[in-house]
Amino acid sequence: MNRSAVLTVRADQAPAHDADIAEARRVLETEAAGLAALAAGLDGAFGRALDLLAAVTGRIVVTGMGKSGHVGRKIAATLASTGAPALFVHPAEASHGDLGMITAADAILALSNSGETPELSDILAYARRFAIPLVAVTSRGGSTLARHADVALVLPDAPEACPMGLAPTTSTTLMLALGDAIAVALLARKGFSASDFRLFHPGGTLGQRLARVRELMHTGAEVPLAPETTRMDEALVTMTARRFGCLGLTDAAGRLAGIITDGDLRLHMEPRLLERRAAEVMTRSPRTIGPEALAAEALREMNERRITALFVVEDGRPIGILHVHDLLRAGAA
Repeated sequence: MNRSAVLTVRADQAPAHDADIAEARRVLETEAAGLAALAAGLDGAFGRALDLLAAVTGRIVVTGMGKSGHVGRKIAATLASTGAPALFVHPAEASHGDLGMITAADAILALSNSGETPELSDILAYARRFAIPLVAVTSRGGSTLARHADVALVLPDAPEACPMGLAPTTSTTLMLALGDAIAVALLARKGFSASDFRLFHPGGTLGQRLARVRELMHTGAEVPLAPETTRMDEALVTMTARRFGCLGLTDAAGRLAGIITDGDLRLHMEPRLLERRAAEVMTRSPRTIGPEALAAEALREMNERRITALFVVEDGRPIGILHVHDLLRAGAA
């Protein structure tokens, strides 16, 4: 196909692409309007649902059929990764033995747009028989599921984004977003920290960004340190040998008093530089970081200050050094 033909095809496709984009925007705007209505309609029922879910000593059992089930699997995974032990139980499998996975110490989060999903009936009966707390997420407040739940979170009356109004689109988006809201609100209630988060996400870039500085820093003889009384000719030898592009200077008590970088050398470049004392050249009160800080915090500090290394201090005394290359090698940057 020659160039002119290619241009002709692309020109012919342009109107179709415009129609595609317009349709996509309509879908996104429809679902965004549904999310806005969901946020505006949250009330005391949401708080009561959190009370039930936060009080369980077991797990949060998420269940749902069809598209609600797919959403439920993601909600269960999000809950589990943010400190709320959870699992997904398929309602049809529950009727054939998997009810044994649900204990009296658990709570159930049941999803059904209509609230009349027949496959949920056995789980509903089981929950009522053993007084297991049940939170329902449905679009119909008068449905069977909503009426028999301890707390019903009713989704707003928002149209599906499907042109025929049939395919679950807006409704599943609202369920998914409400699940995220529940997980994050529970996380906030429990004071779930970044270090807690790392326990469940040890792999990949996220896990490395949550690593502690202590795990990545250089220690011992690798750390470029010298007394602040050191002559500059000796200081340069130590600085060059350690290859971090800087030298930390300590006072008589062993505290970090200052730092010399390549920039300091350029600033003080003059014939007598090598005869001077390091204290005359160093930058006082340098930026430092603690050993228990997260790698992500160290990276942010380096980016904001446009520096490549941070001395790690404890009680004012340098115990290590962290270079941006360490973060890169660990996958934290």
